Amino acid sequence: MTSLPKPSGDVITQLAPKGALRAAINYGNPALACRNAETGELSGVSVDLARELAFHLGVPVELVEFSSARSVVDAAKEGVWDVAFSGIDPERAKEMDYSGPYLLIEGVYLVRVESLIRTNEDVDRTGHRIAVSRDSAYDLFLKREILHAELVRGDDPTKIADMLIEQNLDVVAGVKARSELDAKRIGGLRMLEGNFMEIRQAMATPKGRPEAARYVAAFVEVMKASGFVSRALVEHRVDSGKVAPPNPL
Repeated sequence: MTSLPKPSGDVITQLAPKGALRAAINYGNPALACRNAETGELSGVSVDLARELAFHLGVPVELVEFSSARSVVDAAKEGVWDVAFSGIDPERAKEMDYSGPYLLIEGVYLVRVESLIRTNEDVDRTGHRIAVSRDSAYDLFLKREILHAELVRGDDPTKIADMLIEQNLDVVAGVKARSELDAKRIGGLRMLEGNFMEIRQAMATPKGRPEAARYVAAFVEVMKASGFVSRALVEHRVDSGKVAPPNPL
């Protein structure tokens, strides 16, 4: 698909029931968005996509700030956002309808430089404790996949790596962009080679808005095919993710 159809009245009503497109922006994941500490201004790939979607709908955009993926999902039933940007997961799919993925992000592990843990396969061992951001896409994945190690959850995604030091943990799980920032900030940490998962980042709408879900799914495919997503990645210097392949509608 290379062009987007004109949105119907039902699409506009379901995506902007309050007159504006309310887009949930998670600035806890720097691959998606960042929040300027001085001005509070939001920027990033998800912000660009939200504004472009509002442009196609012919409505204003309202950016609704969230500091973590968990808080976005928790708010799905509260009617405070109309579209969100979230890693695809079957648990989350109970609360929202996903488009196909627009971005693929690596989930990686950080350990201390001197750690005997050398590979991703070394992590899931009895006695190892892994710091994760509560209810993140990788937390939900590891909850299903980890058999022997213990997951230790924190609520602030920007402070998960600090738990490694403060609580004497063994491993930090996270998205690559955040892990790279944390490794530089804290020091004495190294990233294990490769990834333990590939997070499929998609756009999502609350359950019960079928016309909105279909339009957003088509929008994502057009944004990938047109080069919009790849240009946004370059503009915002996101080198820890790649554009997802086409997804059949």
